Formats: sequence, C-alpha cells, structure tokens
Amino acid sequence: MTDGSHESHGQVPSRQRRRFPGISSRAYEHPADRSALVALRKLSGFDTVFKALSGLLPERSLRLLFLSDSVRVSDAQFTHLNDMLRDACYILDLEKVPPMYVSQNPQPNAMCIGLDEPIIVVTTGLVELLDEEEMRAVVGHEVGHALSGHAVYRTILLFLTNLALKVAWIPLGNVAIMAIVTALREWFRKSELSADRAGLLVGQDLRASMRGLMKIAGGNHLHEMNVDAFLAQADEYEKAGDLRDSVLKIMNVLPRSHPFTTVRAAELKKWSETRDYQRIMDGHYPRRDEDKDTSVTDAFKESASHYADSVRSSKDPLMKLVGDIAGGAGDLGGKLRDKFTGAAGGAKGPGAGGGDATDGSQQSRREGPEGPAASPAGS
Repeated sequence: MTDGSHESHGQVPSRQRRRFPGISSRAYEHPADRSALVALRKLSGFDTVFKALSGLLPERSLRLLFLSDSVRVSDAQFTHLNDMLRDACYILDLEKVPPMYVSQNPQPNAMCIGLDEPIIVVTTGLVELLDEEEMRAVVGHEVGHALSGHAVYRTILLFLTNLALKVAWIPLGNVAIMAIVTALREWFRKSELSADRAGLLVGQDLRASMRGLMKIAGGNHLHEMNVDAFLAQADEYEKAGDLRDSVLKIMNVLPRSHPFTTVRAAELKKWSETRDYQRIMDGHYPRRDEDKDTSVTDAFKESASHYADSVRSSKDPLMKLVGDIAGGAGDLGGKLRDKFTGAAGGAKGPGAGGGDATDGSQQSRREGPEGPAASPAGS
C-alpha cells in the first residue's frame, strides 16, 4: 500500500460490506481507552464534578446553537453525508441515528457530543478535504464514539476546558479543574484510537482510512504523499532520541485532545492485521446483550496485559527503561544518568546491552554513586 494518488471509487457506493448486528463497543475499543476511563473515574472529585455538570450543562442551548447556526444533514441537505450516516448506523447497528450538522469552519474537524443523546458535528474544512470513502471512515469514527458512549465525557471536557480559561485568574481555582481536564484529555486521546477502529469497521477500506489521516496531517496533496513513508514517520517518532526526547513527547501531547496523526495511522494499521480484527470481520465479536455479564476485572486485566505488551515491544527509550525496571535490570541509576546526559555507554553501555548485566569492573565502579544517581527515577 504505497499509493498516494486518488483511486477510482466508481464501484465503492455499491460494494458489499459486512454488517455487525448487535455489536458491542467492546469489540473495537482499544484497551488503553478502557483503562484510561477507569483511571478517570477513580480521580478524586470526578464523580462529584460529573454529577454536578450533568445537571448544569446547557445541552438544550448547545442543540439550539447548532440548529440555528449550522446546516443539519438530512434528505434535503448534504444528502451524501446523510446516506453515509445512516449507512454507518446500519453497519454498527446503532438503533437511533443521531442528528448531524455541518458547521462553517476551515479547520478540518469532527466531534460527537451530547449528554442525553449524541449529536455529530463536522466542519466544512473536513467535508471539503476528504473524498467519499475517506469521509465514510470519519462518519463511522463518530458513530463509534456514539455507540461507545463517549459523547458525555467529550461534552464535559469541552465545558471544563472553557471553564478553566475563565477561572484561570483565581488563585488555585484552576488547579482542580485542570487536573480533571488533563485526565479527560488522556482518556479522550485513547478513545480516538477506539473510534478509528470503528471507522475502519464501517468503511472496511484501510487505504481510505490511511489517506484520510494523511490528509488531516498534510492537506489535500495526496500526489505528494506516500502511506509507507507516512507510517515510517510513526516508527521513527516512537524510537527516536533518548529519554530527553521521551519527556518532550509527553510534554507535546499533554495539551492535545487527539493523538498524533502518524501514531493513529500506525495503531490502526497494526490492529487491522490482528486476529481480533479478522474475527470481527468473520462475524465473531462481543454483543451488546452480553455487556451486562462482562467482568470489570477481566477488562482491567486485558488493559494491564496490553500495557505490559506495549512496554515490552515499544522502541521508545523511556518505555525500554520502564521495561528494564519492571524486569529488575541492575544499574538503573547509571542508565538514567547516561540516557539523560547522552553519555556514550561504550560497547557494554545501555545502548549496546539493552538492559543486560554489565561486567564486574563496571558494576563495582558504579556501586558507590548508585543511590544518589537513581533519584531521577522517582522524580
């Protein structure tokens, strides 16, 4: 899959695609999405804020705003989007088709919000940027948010983000709000990975999903872009640099509501090649009528297992160090010092040894300062 050019979609609207009757959102939800949501709900003060905001958020006002100042998708307006919306709800077996609006904004974006019932909003910038099949994946992405119940938390995130700006001048008034906003953003970034999977289940065209993500990153210049090269960027990003770069990655992503586009593309392609995805396409998937019997403990174990596998397979320097710590590797103080200072470890240093035991002379030389040097691990 190396093409970057537009392909003929003459047969696309009528092509056969699988439908998933009664599918549960558990079928496509990313383990990190579920574990981040569990962590969010355990955050001190979140339940209180959630209950209070559920009764205070001006949802009727929000709906009236889009009704009065956006174009509602229907059989009479943006009919091609209306067909895609109904099609996505049919594929994922969403019982009630949510209202959808097109809002004038050159920034390509889409969102699913609402407390009682979800509503989907797409911007004109996105509609103008994507072709039919790329847009189908986006619509499926938003319907996936609706099926997963993400709209409620997304709405609260929008409200709290605006509130944080208004109370920023109050001493300490912003601290509690920003703690919840940060946790919500962390969850929402993970939820985007789940929704990308839902978009693929609806569109059932990995190339279209990849093209859409490339366009969001680089604009409508597909003839200048290449899927393989785009995915190579994600690989380079993951393994680039030392621990200092890992810290910078964390700092860069914290203010964002979405994961980086190359990362999303790589995650989606990886999932499309798994047995889990193939089983869904073969009709074997969790169903909604089984949700009530689902074990929370099992879900947590699955998420923990996913994180453990991610740490083991990650090429990121920080994740490698976490793996060393979890594996009981020795001389962590020396590793931290060398990683952060960029010191060359020699043939048997961290770069060459990958966390393995060093020779006796190296060990004895570092025994003295090991305690003080190890302090950054806990800071």
